[in-house]
Order: sequence, then C-alpha cells, then structure tokens
Amino acid sequence: MATGCARLCPARHDLDNGKRMDDSQEPQPDQAPDDRAAQLDRKLDATNELLQRMLAEVAKTPSTHAIFVDAGYVYAAAGLLVTGTEDRRSFDLDAEGLIEAFIDKARTIFADSRLLRVYWYDGARRRIHTPEQQSIAELPDVKVRLGNLNANNQQKGVDSLIRSDLESLARHRAISDAALIGGDEDLVSAVEAAQGYGARVHLWGIEAAEGRNQAEPLLWEVDSQRTFDLDFCKPYVTRRPVTMYEQEGPAPSREDVRFVGARIAATWLSERGRAALAELLPGHPYLPGPVDQDLLIEAERLLQYSLRGHADLRRALRDGFWQHLQSQY
Repeated sequence: MATGCARLCPARHDLDNGKRMDDSQEPQPDQAPDDRAAQLDRKLDATNELLQRMLAEVAKTPSTHAIFVDAGYVYAAAGLLVTGTEDRRSFDLDAEGLIEAFIDKARTIFADSRLLRVYWYDGARRRIHTPEQQSIAELPDVKVRLGNLNANNQQKGVDSLIRSDLESLARHRAISDAALIGGDEDLVSAVEAAQGYGARVHLWGIEAAEGRNQAEPLLWEVDSQRTFDLDFCKPYVTRRPVTMYEQEGPAPSREDVRFVGARIAATWLSERGRAALAELLPGHPYLPGPVDQDLLIEAERLLQYSLRGHADLRRALRDGFWQHLQSQY
C-alpha cells in the first residue's frame, strides 16, 4: 500500500524525500556534540563568506552626490553681494561658469564620490523656458526644473520641486550626499525627507551683504554648512550698463505716456494671462515693485525718453497701464 501511494502521489514522495534531505542538514539530537559544533561552524563560515562577498560588492559601488540649486536664491544673494541689488535686470550672471565652479567644489569635498547631476530650479511664466534657461538646460550634467512666476515675479512651486527630487533620489539610494544651495525655510521639509532615507544634506550659501540670507531652521537641520564669499562670486556677476536717454527733445505729453502705459499693459496681459491679472488687481492703485520697474524701463525704451524725475509722467504711465487692465477684467 505504501509503494502504491508513492507511485500515485509523486509530489508527496518528493516532499517526504525533500524533508528528509533538509532534516539531514540540521544537527540531529542523536549526533555527537562535536559533530553538531562542526556543522554549525561550517554554516557560520558559509554565512561569513557570503557577507564578505556582499561587502566587497558594496565597496566597488562609488558614492554619488547631486547639487540642488535654487536659482532665485543665487541670483538675489550673488547680485546683492557683488552689485548691491537683487534685481536680475541690473546684472548678468554667468550661470555656466558658476555651475562649473559648484561642480569643482563638490569634486573637492566629495573626493571619493561621482556626480549624478546638477539640478537648477528657477521660475518662468507658464513654466516656459526663457532663452537663458534653455542655454542652461543644454549644459552637460544639468537638469533645469521650472516653477511658475506670479504677477509679482515671485517663484511658486520651486520648493516643492526640490523636495520631490531630494526625497525621491534619497529613497531610491541614487545619492549619498546632496549639496543644497538655497536659503528658504520651506526647504527644511526637503532636508528632513532626504535625511530620513539616509542621505546627508550639505547646505551651501552665498555670503550675505549684512545679516543672514538663509533661514535659521534650515541651518539647524543640515549635516554641514559652507558659505561662498565675494571673491568666489565676483567672476560670475557683472553689472549691466544703465541706459540713459538724451533729453534733447521735448517731453512727451501725458496722453502719449498714458497710451504707452496701455500698450505695455496689453503685452503684459497677453504674456501672463488672466490669472496674473487677478493677482494684480487687489493691489490697485499700487503696482508691485518689480512690475513697476519693468513698466518704467519698457516705457523709456518705447519713448526714448527718461521718465526719471518726472513724477507726473510716471503717474500717467501707471494710469494708462491700470486703465487697460481694468477694461479687460
């Protein structure tokens, strides 16, 4: 009967044999103590050998680092330090040269590590690359990530992009170290997320003209800090020459200036859309500083006449700008 069951139930037969084979590998109660100890020693030796092979493979895998750059912070901090202004229109930034300098610095600090890439975070209208951002995106080992710009030229969504990338790369063990160049307190959550997966986060900053340009909670959370001084930044920031218009001809009339203001408003609205208009209208009759400055510069270019020192014409310019926007709401 047993023989017949073995023929009819081969799986049971194999299972029984497998069980007997497995049991034979385990120390048996009736084995001598010396035999059991020898068998355990062999198992320990095999386990140690496996661990040594795994450690050897891990040792062959190089550490990897990435550089995360908040471009808004870099422009503002470097511009203020070198030229005395945060206004991007007042200076040129050699982004390619500065990125290469960051890479060289990381190569020195993380000597036994390889670079994954540089992440360059900036803002753009409707997240459409500007010509400058396109040229940066074409650089080797550089990834441009864009947030949005609101009506006040403020970045929106950049911090969440940084957090997403930092957390994802750390979670998948793609990086062991992250060099973060920024200063916003909102980046604290990004640092904590990356550290939670075992990555080390190193905060790099640009020397402040006075006080601090990085939030204290951010300084408290990171694993190390480094500050780039004026000598480091100076080669990459150049002040733009100020365009002065000769005041030889007669001043434009208030109606001419008002018309130019409306014309600029039409262009502004077509580029930014109604969402930006909705953000701007609650501030009437005042314009945010960056928008007002853009309006002035463009009006002077169109009129070929300086409006500096002409308060009445500046008011006419703003009136024309607002009048057109309100007519379109």
